[in-house]
Amino acid sequence: MTRLLFPLSRIEGHAQVAIEVQEGEVLSAQFQATELRGFEYLVQDAPADQMPVVTPRICGVCSTAHHVAAVKALEDAYEITPPPLALKIRELLMLGQLLQNQATSLFIFTMPDRLGVSSIFQLASDAVTTDKSERQLTEVATRALQVRQAGTHLISTAGGQFIHPVKAVVGGVTGGIPAQQAAEMRAELEAALPIACELFDYYWEISIAMGERLGTWGDDAPACYLSAIAGRQPNFYGNQMYVLSSSGDACSMFPARDFRKYLTYEATEYSYAGHTSFQGEVIRANSLARINVLHDMGTPAANRYLKRFTEAFGQPAHAILLFDLARGIELVYAIERAIEILSEPLDEGDPAVPHTPQDGEGFGLVEAPRGPLIHHYTIEDGKIAHAEFIIPTVHNMLAIERALRVAAERYIDAERVNMELERAVGRVVRAFDPCIACATH
Repeated sequence: MTRLLFPLSRIEGHAQVAIEVQEGEVLSAQFQATELRGFEYLVQDAPADQMPVVTPRICGVCSTAHHVAAVKALEDAYEITPPPLALKIRELLMLGQLLQNQATSLFIFTMPDRLGVSSIFQLASDAVTTDKSERQLTEVATRALQVRQAGTHLISTAGGQFIHPVKAVVGGVTGGIPAQQAAEMRAELEAALPIACELFDYYWEISIAMGERLGTWGDDAPACYLSAIAGRQPNFYGNQMYVLSSSGDACSMFPARDFRKYLTYEATEYSYAGHTSFQGEVIRANSLARINVLHDMGTPAANRYLKRFTEAFGQPAHAILLFDLARGIELVYAIERAIEILSEPLDEGDPAVPHTPQDGEGFGLVEAPRGPLIHHYTIEDGKIAHAEFIIPTVHNMLAIERALRVAAERYIDAERVNMELERAVGRVVRAFDPCIACATH
């Protein structure tokens, strides 16, 4: 038996792929998280009110989602309803993370796969050319960073700071957003929107070309789709969880506190991250899940892209490289929706309501860029007696391994291993945009 190991790059955290082969037959394909972090143990006996500040340290990329989920879990335990102004600012905070994450995933992590380079910054370092199309290509990195920076600035505006935001507090937010600051942020987003659309149009074009060159869009077998968003128009703040069946004609809906009644979690011996399933079926979360369950993005440009997507690929769509095109739709949506919110007064009304801490159990749900994130706390004597983090990437683990096996069987036979497999392994994993730093916590 031969064991092939593929270390991974351009993902968040540390992981590798192990493929076992015997006489040209693929025996297994494993996605292995190779780090253990232990956050669920580190927060035991911590003062409960510190969780919104402590848990963002789980990840420098996903800190915004953890910040908001922690606040919502405590509010659930304390039986608090935050005021409307706080909900608007928290929505902006989630939109900032969506914008920043999708720009990073599309243009920094996966665009190099489309262009056959190791990094988009390699393009900028190429020799200067007088050819217009080639000059535009070398500007991809600069324009991509401009779009991404708009996301980081939006997080800072709504969250007080970019990495590890602090503005969401139990009962609301620490304050509103002054009119001048909101206007400046809106102007930056209005400038970023046409750039994002132009980059996404180019990304779409080179994605189609890559699919034609490879003759595949990856694993296109049906799966169940898990999201905290469903129906018409997205809301990344989270309310209920939804599972769309693999046929696309049935949907289960349940609150975060009931997730164990619907989802089965299993640990693995070869990875520090386990996996979930739905009634024995493979689950997919993240951008493609959301696009498959939504019928309306709620903003004009994003809706045009959604229509183009569903007309080209159907709904539900299953091929895994379509995760990336779904991210582009969400990138455009995040900018448009944030512009809408920033056009409203964000410094009027109460930013928070008073609260009295109490012991109990709380669940906080948000739709992070990688899928539904749940914080579950048990509070005793004002301290965390038990904490559980249900991470979006864990829902994708079985789907990742199935897709890796499809790729392995395509590029391995009894005679040889096609070296395209190494590139395919990276494409497969990056399509799901996994966060291993969170998944192992």
